[in-house]
Amino acid sequence: MRKALLLLVLCCLAAASEAVAVVGEEEAASAELAVVVDPSWRFPSQRLRDAYVALQTWKQQAIFSDPRNFTADWVGPGVCNYTGVFCAPVPRGEPGAGELAVAGIDLNHGDIAGYLPSELGLLADLALLHLNSNRFCGLVPATFRRLRVLVELDLSNNRLVGAFPAVVLDLPALKFLDLRFNDFEGAIPPELFDRPLDAIFLNHNRLRSPLPDNFGNSPASVIVLADNSFGGCLPASLGNMSDTLNEILLINNGLDSCVPPEVGLLREVTVFDVSFNALVGPLPQQVAGMRKVEQLDVGHNRLSGAVPEAICALPRLKNLTISYNFFTGEPPSCARVVPPDADRRNCLPNRPAQRTPQQCAAFYSQPPVDCAAFQCKPFVPVPPLPPPPPAYPGPLPPVYPMPYASPPPPSHYR
Repeated sequence: MRKALLLLVLCCLAAASEAVAVVGEEEAASAELAVVVDPSWRFPSQRLRDAYVALQTWKQQAIFSDPRNFTADWVGPGVCNYTGVFCAPVPRGEPGAGELAVAGIDLNHGDIAGYLPSELGLLADLALLHLNSNRFCGLVPATFRRLRVLVELDLSNNRLVGAFPAVVLDLPALKFLDLRFNDFEGAIPPELFDRPLDAIFLNHNRLRSPLPDNFGNSPASVIVLADNSFGGCLPASLGNMSDTLNEILLINNGLDSCVPPEVGLLREVTVFDVSFNALVGPLPQQVAGMRKVEQLDVGHNRLSGAVPEAICALPRLKNLTISYNFFTGEPPSCARVVPPDADRRNCLPNRPAQRTPQQCAAFYSQPPVDCAAFQCKPFVPVPPLPPPPPAYPGPLPPVYPMPYASPPPPSHYR
């Protein structure tokens, strides 16, 4: 235990020193190289020489423990033969087309302890960077903004800290962003939801402040923000995601408002989970507009009134969870989609395991919910986004929801 704690302290001190040493990108670019390159080596191109400097700096100065020996063969100038490093020709139309370049790094599940040095910004041809399930600590380097063709960034399940890494907003090709299970804190920049991302995973961090009003601008098909502390409104702007959103998980985010009727515009959504929040008022009839929803979870809130029959009649709905609310009516048709105990702890007559009559009476003795009092921004349709830039043409693994190397969410989030 003491050894692990010492390693963590060493990691954080080194990462902090790195952050202080690199004041700006220009200074990092002109800094003296952290490793010595044997002058007798001949690299096929400058980009592979830069890759050698970046990877050797990482191994020699920023990795403190590699228990599974992922980097044991990171020796010599042949970086394309390093474990977890993948090379591909530079695409046609790009400077140096046809040259071999480091296009991907995959050190998933390596249990590697260390930090991310600024020299990783030298890997300008990276299309994917997968580092999940390690022990990297410290900050995400500002030099990552040089990764102009990066499509997939997976830093999940590490020990990264600081404010949301705004450098990811400067990556024009990025489509897949996975920062879950870290210790990022503060607000999510509104600009994130204007980026052409297809998947956003930020769950299990220390992010705070309400979700921005432009939340619904995102063209993402999957958004998982569970287990943060946003509070505030469930944004009505999510109705603007009607053509693209397939799955959204806002579990345990402290959301405190009514459910906006615009959620019914999400005609492509299959999973909608806003459980473990503080949502109040009725479940809107408009939810019946989710014609493709399969899993709908509004449990552990303070919703009231009757469950609309049209929701239970949704053609693809397989699982409706309404437990731990204050619902007073559940149509018989709901028996098809509400699993056993998924309606417990409500105020439903003739159903088992409900709240006591005293609890229900006390709740309904309060003034009716005034949804306008939350002062949530009203729904404003946005014009369609311009077509996204062309994707990196190199070979890439499929992104979520296809099989993916990143650890899946816990079972109760699926």
